[in-house]
Amino acid sequence: MKFRPLHDRVLVRRVEQEEKTAGGIIIPDTAQEKPMEGEIISAGPGAKNDKGELAPLDVKAGDRVLFGKWSGTEVKIDGQELLIMKESDIMGVIEQAAA
Repeated sequence: MKFRPLHDRVLVRRVEQEEKTAGGIIIPDTAQEKPMEGEIISAGPGAKNDKGELAPLDVKAGDRVLFGKWSGTEVKIDGQELLIMKESDIMGVIEQAAA
């Protein structure tokens, strides 16, 4: 199934976090918090401004982003647990440093 978000919404897949602490302690699933980092799967075309012009989104598919702990709506598409959220719920894009 193909899903295309509307307006200023994005479809995000959470990035799995480490199951161990830096000291090597394994954290059980029940004690882990849901990650607040994800990868954008698809993005809508943008929102219309007051003049009726389309303002494109600042994020695109493939971007790694940080979002709030309670952001978005959880959905299940093709067996994957994903989030649908507005672009305004995203706090920033994680950019990889040049090697």
